[in-house]
Amino acid sequence: MALFCFYCRDGENNDKLREVHLEAQREWMAQHEENYRAAGPLTNAKGEFVGSLLIIEAEDEAAARATVNDDPYLVGGVWQSIRVDKFEPVKGRWKDR
Repeated sequence: MALFCFYCRDGENNDKLREVHLEAQREWMAQHEENYRAAGPLTNAKGEFVGSLLIIEAEDEAAARATVNDDPYLVGGVWQSIRVDKFEPVKGRWKDR
């Protein structure tokens, strides 16, 4: 299994959209918990939400993307862009996955 980092940037009206889709998004993550190694919001210096960081464990990038493709934050328009990169830990607790 490999790890993939999803760097998700919020779009316009992110606060309202996050509120609308929060419960469904949490349910989605709970249903796919086995795929999430880490997940959480990204904030700016003012503490405002600007995106999310997801670390997904999957066989390949296509399988990792399949986990995120139906995420309510993506489907509901919270995230305006997503960058995906393979993550290869070399130090820290990640190394002993």
